[in-house]
Amino acid sequence: MVAEKSKETEEIKKAEVNPLFANKYSYDVEINDMGLKNVINLKPTIIPRSTGLYSQQKSGRAKVNIIERLITHLMVPGHKGKKHLRTSKLMSGRYYTAFNIVYKSFQRMERDGKNPIQVLVKAIENSSPREEVMSMLIAGQRLAKQVDVSPLRRVDLSLRWIAEGTFQMSATGKKADEALYEILTGAANNSDSSFPVSKRIELERQAGASR
Repeated sequence: MVAEKSKETEEIKKAEVNPLFANKYSYDVEINDMGLKNVINLKPTIIPRSTGLYSQQKSGRAKVNIIERLITHLMVPGHKGKKHLRTSKLMSGRYYTAFNIVYKSFQRMERDGKNPIQVLVKAIENSSPREEVMSMLIAGQRLAKQVDVSPLRRVDLSLRWIAEGTFQMSATGKKADEALYEILTGAANNSDSSFPVSKRIELERQAGASR
């Protein structure tokens, strides 16, 4: 009896030191892209919400938990690039509405026998571009030139496309959590038909033509 209680106490202490997301999913995942290792924050927390703690710091986004960054991108729906195409009665900028969309999509991944956080990291790796096009003024002419993408912007673009693809798919009548599940699993499998992966391929193709 004493041994069982001590074992339970050890498990509780271990959970306090390394909490699980939503008390279910482990942050112990592998990042294969070394360029993104320092900008994908996997600090264990149950409910990832920093409430703008790092917003005034230089490169503060790198200190924000990667799940929270996905949630905050989902809080601004209806965007395509910098243009606001539609408003969403579903979202309206509520944190816990976006949290529930992510959580329900993670539950779908759990049924597949996968760690949802590992799927999210893999999806970001596969959909983050390494080069893009910038307009530069050269000899009085504005020309498109290929430039390398910083690691922080790579993650930002990937998350933007994941959120954009989710709400474009949900606009057709599909549930948002089901749409996010399909977007993340497709990107994690590096499927060309996945919206964020197709956006990455198109951007890198344009960059390659502008060298």
